[in-house]
Amino acid sequence: MSQRNPAISKGVDWSLVWIWFILCSLGIMSIFAASYRDGDIVLQGFISLKTDYSRQLLFFILGGIAGIFILLTDSKFFTATANLGYAFGILLLLLVFPFHSRIKGTESIIKFGSAFNLQPADMCKIFVNLALAKYLSRVETNFTRPRSQIIAVVIALTPAMFSIMQSEMGLALVYFSFFLVMFREGLPSSVLIIGFSFAVLVVATLLVEPNTLALALTGVALLAIYILRKQIKRSKGVFMLVASIWFVCVGVQRFVVPFLFEHVFKPYQVQRIYALIGKDYVPKDQATEVALEDEQKNITRRNSNNNNYNVKQSKIAIGSGGLIGKGLLKGTQTRFDFVPEQRTDFIFCTIGEGFGFVGSMLFLGIYMLLLMRIVAVAERQRSVFSRCYAYGVASVLFFHIVINICMTIGLAPVIGIPLPFVSYGGTSLMTFSIMLFILVRLDADRQMVLR
Repeated sequence: MSQRNPAISKGVDWSLVWIWFILCSLGIMSIFAASYRDGDIVLQGFISLKTDYSRQLLFFILGGIAGIFILLTDSKFFTATANLGYAFGILLLLLVFPFHSRIKGTESIIKFGSAFNLQPADMCKIFVNLALAKYLSRVETNFTRPRSQIIAVVIALTPAMFSIMQSEMGLALVYFSFFLVMFREGLPSSVLIIGFSFAVLVVATLLVEPNTLALALTGVALLAIYILRKQIKRSKGVFMLVASIWFVCVGVQRFVVPFLFEHVFKPYQVQRIYALIGKDYVPKDQATEVALEDEQKNITRRNSNNNNYNVKQSKIAIGSGGLIGKGLLKGTQTRFDFVPEQRTDFIFCTIGEGFGFVGSMLFLGIYMLLLMRIVAVAERQRSVFSRCYAYGVASVLFFHIVINICMTIGLAPVIGIPLPFVSYGGTSLMTFSIMLFILVRLDADRQMVLR
């Protein structure tokens, strides 16, 4: 009886490989369904490398080849080169500034000819995950100390800072998913609570009139002082804590949020956030209005009275699929380009329209199975490095899946987050594939302690 080559198959979790294969295949099928036009020669389309689905197939094959090389690599290679890889990722991000091409409102892409684009902010997720796992697994790292926590945050968010400077807000937010890894390794839950509270305060600032919100925050502070009056009598530090929280909240509401929306976010990003909460964004000056019109000219041309055209068409496409869908190549909204970016950020519309609610739930079930399997793999690792890396993969995938799906059904602003393994894009597909295969390689040596 023949045996597999133990150098590549020993200890490999083949369920992860099969899920990767299924998701990539569904992605190519969805891109084909959104791109195919009556009269096209299917075989020629797949081998021509001139169609989106043929190029996605090429990157799928390249991802598989990269996966084979990764499975043949010693696991110690990833710990030994983690910091070097992080430095290389930062260098790529820096190279974007002098060599970038402005594509669809972002300045984060380096263009090589007409056929290949590289987005370092996307690829850098691999390097950040490895470097963060390397730092957290060091013997001398005591993650209960604030200094270690700050260093970990800097490792995770430095690429996010460069991404923001390159007008790539969506990918910048992805790096915050690494806080889940830190939380698993001992980051105090208070940090997550503070972060969630800040998000709620930002939304409240946009929804509520400034003076009314300030009075409401003051009322909450006075109520807290009344409830804690006994503790305040025993210790004035409690009063100072409540007063400090009130001061910070009012400062965020009055100064931080307006500064972010006027000087950090782009006009079209502010518009999308306002559209999400059901409010119209009115530019404060003519320059902002001109910039907004420039960024949104394609949408404005399609529907001058609707600044949320993408999301509305997306919801129409998904809703038209009904319970069991219209079938492959039979969707009208996606086949006839009513949904912008339907091959990339809005690829879920093709699945929703073609296969309906049942097909969409089965599709999301595959993602759920993938995430549950990765968490199970993470918990069986002996090495802290491997466990942290596995949780990093799960966190990044979870963030991408949730934000992308919520984006297509109008529950999150349109921030350009691709659907893992499914959305069209060579850099995205290769990044997720390499990230997953590194996890498979580390898991194959799960009895080994890596540092």
